[in-house]
Amino acid sequence: MSGIIRATHKISFETMITIDGSHGEGGGQILRLSVALSAVTHNPIRVINIRNNRPNPGLKPQHVIAIHSVAKICHAQVEGNKVGSSEITFYPGDIKGGSYAFDIGTAGSITLVLQACIIPALFANHKIDISITGGTDVKWAPPWDYFRHVFFSHLQNMNIKVQGHLIRRGYYPRGGGKATVVIDPGDTFSPLVPRDTQNTQVKGIVNIAHLPSHIGGRIQKSATETLAAQQISSDIDIVIEQSSSAGVGLVLWTSHGSILGADCLGEKGISSEKVGSLAASRLLSEIQSGATLDIYAVDQLLPYLALSGKGFFFCRDISGHASTEMWLLKMFLKKDFLIQQSGVLKKVTVVDSRDASVSSVSAQP
Repeated sequence: MSGIIRATHKISFETMITIDGSHGEGGGQILRLSVALSAVTHNPIRVINIRNNRPNPGLKPQHVIAIHSVAKICHAQVEGNKVGSSEITFYPGDIKGGSYAFDIGTAGSITLVLQACIIPALFANHKIDISITGGTDVKWAPPWDYFRHVFFSHLQNMNIKVQGHLIRRGYYPRGGGKATVVIDPGDTFSPLVPRDTQNTQVKGIVNIAHLPSHIGGRIQKSATETLAAQQISSDIDIVIEQSSSAGVGLVLWTSHGSILGADCLGEKGISSEKVGSLAASRLLSEIQSGATLDIYAVDQLLPYLALSGKGFFFCRDISGHASTEMWLLKMFLKKDFLIQQSGVLKKVTVVDSRDASVSSVSAQP
């Protein structure tokens, strides 16, 4: 098919790669992406200095379950995967389809664990369905509705067959949320290319549990008014959830043109009106810049761009997470990213690592 890139699922270097877990942002993302890429490339890995620069270094429960989950999917042998460990060794095996169920056991993020699992699942011998229990809407992680309506939409536009279903919300501190994801492996990815950036309509969901109903209404009203002030119409639903803990959050995404998203989680000390206006203002920044990926989508889609081998996008900035991912992807897949300044935006293009001799030049959009 024209415009389709064959997925590189038969990569096999089979040599041990040592990764400094304190490199760049030095957090859990290095671990999750490292084991995912190890599974895909069949390279055994050793990760050292895990979270070495963090106040509480070493593996946390959410990191342990992410490594365990990928290990189950690719039948890996793992050494050192326990809470507090500063080093692991991961020997991947064959990626096999089937049904898998994982329980984080805390309010640790479901979506972060799924980020690690989906990449190898794309190269399984047949369909994989994953059921996972934990936190669906928690700090420092993509909320479920962003994952479903923004991240999954981009994957589907790349000819990646993935579907997700939310069963129950999970907020801090008890977690207990549950979601299922079905991944249908395929041997082709479409390259990521920009779409029309004329976004004048927004959809959204306010999720709320065990809190007064007026809170959801105030969040909805504030977001709607903030968007309307910039001539952006919106359709924001309020969904009353069943959950073990109280919680509230808002996710917004564009419904036409390039899919851009933004969110804000409710917290003590932040008014309902602030939750609504913050999420809306964040989305407006993406829309008004002309970006084709929001900065959070960049973090999540770089591995798929590298696996496809072709494609480009425009974004407002490159986060520390994204820079660290680029470093890892070059190590595993021999792919690099050409970053060119294009007005207020950055144009990012995947290239062979030997071709990335220029990291930042002026470009026309």
